Amino acid sequence: MNPMQTCRNARWWTQWRYSRIALTTGWVLILGGCAAGPDFVKPAPPQVARYTSSETPTVFAAGKSEPVQQLTTGKAISAQWWELYQSPNLNQVLEQAINSSPTLTAAKATLAQVQQALIQTQGDYYPQVNINAAAQRQGTSAAKSLPAATTNLYSVGATVSYAPDVFGSTRRQEEQAAALVENQQYQLAAAYLTLTGTVVTQAIDIASVRQQISAVQDIIADDEHNLQLVQLKFNAGKAALRDVLAAQSQLANDRALLPPLKQQLSVAEHALSVLIGQFPGGWSAPNFELTEFALPTELPVSIPSELVRQRPDILAAEAQLHASSAAIGVAASQLYPNIQLSGSLGVESLSSSNLFQASNQFWNLVASLTAPIFHGGALEAQKQAAIYAFQASAASYQQTVLTAFGQVADVLRALTHDAELVGAQKTAFDISEASLKLQRLSYAAGKSDLLQLLDAERAYQQARLGYARAQAQRYQDTAQLFVAMGGGWWQDKNLAPPASPEKQQTVQD
Repeated sequence: MNPMQTCRNARWWTQWRYSRIALTTGWVLILGGCAAGPDFVKPAPPQVARYTSSETPTVFAAGKSEPVQQLTTGKAISAQWWELYQSPNLNQVLEQAINSSPTLTAAKATLAQVQQALIQTQGDYYPQVNINAAAQRQGTSAAKSLPAATTNLYSVGATVSYAPDVFGSTRRQEEQAAALVENQQYQLAAAYLTLTGTVVTQAIDIASVRQQISAVQDIIADDEHNLQLVQLKFNAGKAALRDVLAAQSQLANDRALLPPLKQQLSVAEHALSVLIGQFPGGWSAPNFELTEFALPTELPVSIPSELVRQRPDILAAEAQLHASSAAIGVAASQLYPNIQLSGSLGVESLSSSNLFQASNQFWNLVASLTAPIFHGGALEAQKQAAIYAFQASAASYQQTVLTAFGQVADVLRALTHDAELVGAQKTAFDISEASLKLQRLSYAAGKSDLLQLLDAERAYQQARLGYARAQAQRYQDTAQLFVAMGGGWWQDKNLAPPASPEKQQTVQD
């Protein structure tokens, strides 16, 4: 065999082999390339065993005549936890709020928006196919030696373009978009939880103010009775003028308590109408009374490691952290080459009548690669900015967890103090009520002066109003505990994302 021919064959074989290896390697990269950037890892639950620095009592007893509340670990939380208050008016208002709240409507629309953005991102996985049609007419001016000419050009064809996701840019963009969808799902749940908790708190506030107004009105009626009694004694010469003035002063002072309470009631009712999406002038709140509410006696409490998988604000912050992690990959992928494949097929002719003849067909295939060489440090700065954004999201997540645990700790302590306060206020109320009865009998019999009666009435007034406020605070803090624990939103099919919070099934069981 000719040595030169042998050498050429050897070179051809070597080139063919390396070309095949390069082609195979390229297809491996195209079909199974590694995504740029870090893979997201969920933050570990806080390593704490309890919410407060010292042990929290599990039973809250406020006195013999008051309901006893008890903390229960691992008990399921109903999505409609407010039904435990057993108030038909409250249930009706909450149903209206959930159906009509502009806040929830906006959150649902935003969720639908980011879901469409995810679908848009997923479209980058597929080839982009377009059809093109054009008709062109071109003319030239007449010259000395040439006549004027007019040319027609007709073309119809299709183009296909495809960008292989070699370095995972599309995958990271999809991951980021999916995390933003998850974030908005939790934002919707958080809006729902905030809305329902605020409606319950506002309804109890209305009931509390109404009870205080009723108490003040009763006190004013007693003051008017006292003034009449003192006036009769004064007319009979058995009481001094200072007694009449003291009774008038007491009546005026107690009447002055009503306007602020009425204003507080109006503000609470208007706030409730806004919460349910109604104008204050076109909707009236029910006449809530504290007596229509039953105090929930079993209070579910989750262990700290489960709370981070229940609270929608924590889960939303975690999803935002995931999106920030994926954004690092998106920025990192810009540092690598971009491969673009495209092709076209069509027909082109100077006459529309023979446009689709086989001789007028054309096609082309194009493969292009664009690799960044010098961008003035912009691409590296873009990646570094994404890293800093991730660090900011990590700090925001940590702050959200700390705030949530602080809220739970506050509510647990509040429930302990509420029980103590209700018990103390109830005792003060009973004593002041008995003392006032005795002072009225004593004054009517002439055995004590008016100042002693007014002091007894003042003590009774303060005790009655304090007892009403303490009761309302206990109802409201109970509602805050349900909200702080997540409110059972994951059991509502209209709120729960496709993958419910981890470990939640254990809590429900």
